[in-house]
Amino acid sequence: MHVTHLSLADFRSYARVEVPLDPGVTAFVGPNGQGKTNLVEAVGYLATLGSHRVSSDAPLVRMGADRAIVRAAVVQGDRQQLVELELNPGKANRARINRSSQVRPRDVLGIVRTVLFAPEDLALVKGDPGERRRFLDELITARSPRMAGVRSDYDRVLKQRNTLLKTAALARRHGGRQMDLSTLDVWDQHLARAGAELLAQRLDLIAALGPLADKAYEQLAPGGGPLGLEYRGSAGAAMATATSREELYEVLLAALGEARRSEIERGVTLVGPHRDDLLLKLGQLPAKGYASHGESWSYALALRLASYELLRAEGNEPVLVLDDVFAELDARRRERLAELVAPGEQVLVTAAVDDDVPDVLAGARYAVSGGTVERADR
Repeated sequence: MHVTHLSLADFRSYARVEVPLDPGVTAFVGPNGQGKTNLVEAVGYLATLGSHRVSSDAPLVRMGADRAIVRAAVVQGDRQQLVELELNPGKANRARINRSSQVRPRDVLGIVRTVLFAPEDLALVKGDPGERRRFLDELITARSPRMAGVRSDYDRVLKQRNTLLKTAALARRHGGRQMDLSTLDVWDQHLARAGAELLAQRLDLIAALGPLADKAYEQLAPGGGPLGLEYRGSAGAAMATATSREELYEVLLAALGEARRSEIERGVTLVGPHRDDLLLKLGQLPAKGYASHGESWSYALALRLASYELLRAEGNEPVLVLDDVFAELDARRRERLAELVAPGEQVLVTAAVDDDVPDVLAGARYAVSGGTVERADR
């Protein structure tokens, strides 16, 4: 799979830009702040419905504009598709496929698939659990786009359940009339059902990803492993013995029941996938707090390389995006990473100067400056 054309309107710094793309390597080169990352961010948005840089859509719309358009022509085998997203901060986004009538934004998931390497990836190792949950869930959705609906259902139920718990907690604190919380049983069932599906997908992903990540780390930092990926669930030890979605559902339901008193006191849901973490181990120790800066970088890169290998093995090779990564790496890791990604069907690279792009990544070059993107092959 590869993108053959990218079109942006009022996205970030671009009033309008058209960028034809070829298979193989394409590098966007120019000084910082000129819009290189904006281009690959747009490709990533089509793949995930989110940005790797910001948590909301508002910063993605050019100042003074009401909306932004991201459009891409995509080729997968003999099939060509045109996918378009309209970003409307504060309102519902819109989507089209092949200029057809409007579809749900999540219906475009799976048309473009990406694996993105960025300086922000260091947070996978050093950051809070939310970074690792996001990593897992975006990869789950890339593998199975229907999981976007499961994640949306889980978030909706969680929000409604938290609202009920918060209202009950406030009533207790202020001596008000005790609320009827019988509806919590219903919300528990809904949360456990969607949560069990999400948990099953996460656990399956970790089992598949672990060996690939260990292999990638050995390629980047020979002799430095082994790696270990261990899921830490808020539902407790019983989760480790669950072997099916139905058993995971029962475990979550029981854990919610046990936590109810504490949840009512605190006004928040304390059990579920939204409270879980992925423990990253380097040797026998957790990488967070023990790994050096270089080891942490290699670990984050290994997770991305493993993601790429997993998606490629499942039949739809993703676009590899390397956003200003090489400037962050020492010479050894830079060359090793470049050699590993160079065979990709499509590789998009951003760099401040040509020298930051390893020679093995020969291909198309675009000069990016002052809102213009011009072909400038070496």
